[in-house]
Amino acid sequence: MLHFEAIYPSLPFIVAGIGVTLKFTIISLLCGLPLGVILAIAKISNVYSLQKLAQAYTAVFRGTPLLLQLGLVYYATPQLTGNMYVISVFQAGIITFSLNSAAYSSEIIRAGIRAIDPGQWDAAKVLGIPTYQTWFKIILPQAVRNILPALVNEMVDLLKETALISIIGEADLLRRAQIVAAEKFLYFEPVIVAASLYFMMVMMISFFAKKLEKKLSYA
Repeated sequence: MLHFEAIYPSLPFIVAGIGVTLKFTIISLLCGLPLGVILAIAKISNVYSLQKLAQAYTAVFRGTPLLLQLGLVYYATPQLTGNMYVISVFQAGIITFSLNSAAYSSEIIRAGIRAIDPGQWDAAKVLGIPTYQTWFKIILPQAVRNILPALVNEMVDLLKETALISIIGEADLLRRAQIVAAEKFLYFEPVIVAASLYFMMVMMISFFAKKLEKKLSYA
């Protein structure tokens, strides 16, 4: 038997977790994407040491579980600083999600840059356009247009991965559903509500991404 009526009074508490989840997702994405761009540029640069450093960074973050990375940042930071600095759950989450997202987005951005016709570089040089302007006014805008679907997938993955923050005590959407489940002795109902809210957020992201993609295709 299902008893959704038993959790009706707790619905505002669960829904409030959307703000926490979106906060981690948006801030981590805003921090991770610029770092991803830097890593992508380093990977295709002519500087061997930068290439290897960026590749090693990506290999570490793609080759280890996100939960392990989160645990290291949150639990190991006080030990490494001699308990001089106790990192907050919010800071640990933002740092971990941002660094992890940067590793994945760098590969997406690198692929987008590689897809640009090399002749555009030559044309920019002939016209005397500075390198930084070539990057930020010619190459990267085209790359972003090409990789927008992949970037949206990365945002969706990040949105779902932020649920891991509940493990170290942040009252996000999943954590609030678990709290209600423990209080009401009902697990299915509150978790289904949380799952439905996650699903709606993903659908909204996909909807607006398609609108943006269509708009860019006519730009």
